[in-house]
Amino acid sequence: MSFEKAPVRILILGTGNMARTHAAAYREISGVSVVAGVDQRPQVLSGFCDEFDIPHGFASLEEAIAWGEFDAVSNVTPDAAHHPTTLKLLEAGKHVLCEKPLATNAKDAAEMANLARAKGLVGMVNLSYRNVAVLQKAAQLVADGAIGSLRHFEATYLQSWLTQPAWGDWHTESQWLWRLSTSHGSKGVLGDVGIHIFDFATFAAGSPISELSCRLKTFKKADGDQIGEYPLDANDSFTLQAELENGALGTISATRFASGHLNDLRLRLYGDKGGLEVLFEKQMESLRICRDPDLKEAHWTDLQADPVQSVYERFVAAIRNEGPAEPDFDQGRRLQIALDAAESSHLENGCFLKVAN
Repeated sequence: MSFEKAPVRILILGTGNMARTHAAAYREISGVSVVAGVDQRPQVLSGFCDEFDIPHGFASLEEAIAWGEFDAVSNVTPDAAHHPTTLKLLEAGKHVLCEKPLATNAKDAAEMANLARAKGLVGMVNLSYRNVAVLQKAAQLVADGAIGSLRHFEATYLQSWLTQPAWGDWHTESQWLWRLSTSHGSKGVLGDVGIHIFDFATFAAGSPISELSCRLKTFKKADGDQIGEYPLDANDSFTLQAELENGALGTISATRFASGHLNDLRLRLYGDKGGLEVLFEKQMESLRICRDPDLKEAHWTDLQADPVQSVYERFVAAIRNEGPAEPDFDQGRRLQIALDAAESSHLENGCFLKVAN
């Protein structure tokens, strides 16, 4: 006997490039329809709605809320708009999948998480690397004690678009230049991809960061450290030492100068009974383990992982009460606390700071 899924009507707030990923993903989920888009740019909104056959378009969030014929929202606005727009949506009783980061500071992220909880609504963050099947399997292996008690970890996020023009010429294209300029809203590589590698490491380790020390670095990239209206002052690399609440000690780093790596994540986890290595490189996943009886010879065994649901599928499932809302707004809040602490640590010459989760 088959049962028809409860229908879910989605509104997409912000209709730029990333919104296309959201719209395409929802198309593949049974019983889900994208019913409206919101964007203050008429031509962008019209093109988006035409491309995905979306029946309604609104120039403002207020107009969309007044209409109200939707159940949930993908919030694909710029980072600084996440907090005010999500609060309005939650007050209107709508479930929200918010692009990362949840907010630009921990105080705002906490307000969003608290309101979603008080309203009994699904609030999730689009931490897209949760969709990597081997990461999910590694997290389960750690939770099951496959490598014993976690003692040490190493996590890196490697990009090279400042040395390789694979995605375009950052010297001349503003879609890249704004990412290098704090006056245009960028928090550098820490704010852009730091949240991903923080989540990648702490999710697999099964424990949040409790204490950290961070150094940020901005490299000279142009005469006068400026191109046109863009001061190039956002950080390009960071290195960080961290202790997790479970006692494990390790390092987390990211850079845009990793020549030869377009967009690669690496994680190594070491326990008192074995080790795990998780790689997501060139869009390919791999996972391997070394544990008894192979410890003596240091032999590593490749593991396979079953496919996992995408964040969009998990969001819809949570709305239908068919699964947990993961990663939720509380995880977004925890990550933002750690990101804020990393910035503060750098300003205090890399001193160790407690992270209050």
